Amino acid sequence: MNDAETQFGADGRLRHCLTTEGMSGDLVREILDLTESFADVNDKAIKKVPLLRGHTVVNLFFEPSTRTRSTFELAAKRLSADVLNIEIAHSATAKGESLLDTVATLRAMQCDLFVLRHPESGAAGQVARHIGDRAHIINAGDGEHAHPTQALLDVFTIRRHKPDFANLTVAIVGDVRHSRVARSEIHALRALGTGEIRVVGPPALLPADLSGWGVQPYNDMDTGIADADVVIMLRVQKERMQGETVPGPEAYFAAWGLTPERLALARPDAMVMHPGPTNRGVEIDSRVADGPQSVILEQVTNGIAVRMAVMALITGTAPRAA
Repeated sequence: MNDAETQFGADGRLRHCLTTEGMSGDLVREILDLTESFADVNDKAIKKVPLLRGHTVVNLFFEPSTRTRSTFELAAKRLSADVLNIEIAHSATAKGESLLDTVATLRAMQCDLFVLRHPESGAAGQVARHIGDRAHIINAGDGEHAHPTQALLDVFTIRRHKPDFANLTVAIVGDVRHSRVARSEIHALRALGTGEIRVVGPPALLPADLSGWGVQPYNDMDTGIADADVVIMLRVQKERMQGETVPGPEAYFAAWGLTPERLALARPDAMVMHPGPTNRGVEIDSRVADGPQSVILEQVTNGIAVRMAVMALITGTAPRAA
């Protein structure tokens, strides 16, 4: 059973959030609608709702990520859950205990929901297949495989500004080949019926085989973002630039960096997005990252509400639509 199947229970309900692959357009829209209902919690004097009162959420991060872990922690606390953050460097896992043993031990402490970030692709799905019927897994990024809540917060952000996905052109620029974010975004965008999805970058950073992806590849930045409604920049890891196939930071920025001049090739009202953290002067110019078309900080804010929605939905505590 693959992750797209594992995340659904026998009743067809979403029990885990492992991947956007296999999510229907109706399910993605349900999550986005639920997110909308949580969005104003951030603006209240008391930023809490009682949906997960009595539940324990464990943040189990085997990779560092201040942004993602913080938003998951805030999301759980705003749902009134108890939150346990595991320091991997000081845990039994660092001493040789297996991932499944670690989760089983925490499950024996009656923990209910695990937010897992792991460097190995498929780790979240592996845990989900062994966790039993009364606990839930959210994949907070596993290797190069998936990062579903990042994709969901990105399409939520897009929908708030440009809700007609059928008429949108979305350009995803950078290291698509190694990006779990890009994969998850493409699945979510396709589920919502996005008109055109482009992947843009040097050949070494685009997948060798794009058959079945439903995207158009571009190796030229100017052509790739021309008339785009949304430009999503991806972080390029500097270790990728050590070989001869990917140029160094300055040459990369010259060829594929998003500058104000390049952004002018997109639609006048194009949105600029980035999952973070940004490498300014490598994939994006500071004038663009901080400019009026950037929604990068809005993505961070929306991440809290999206993660609240996912937690409430998979635990069955989400309020029912009227």
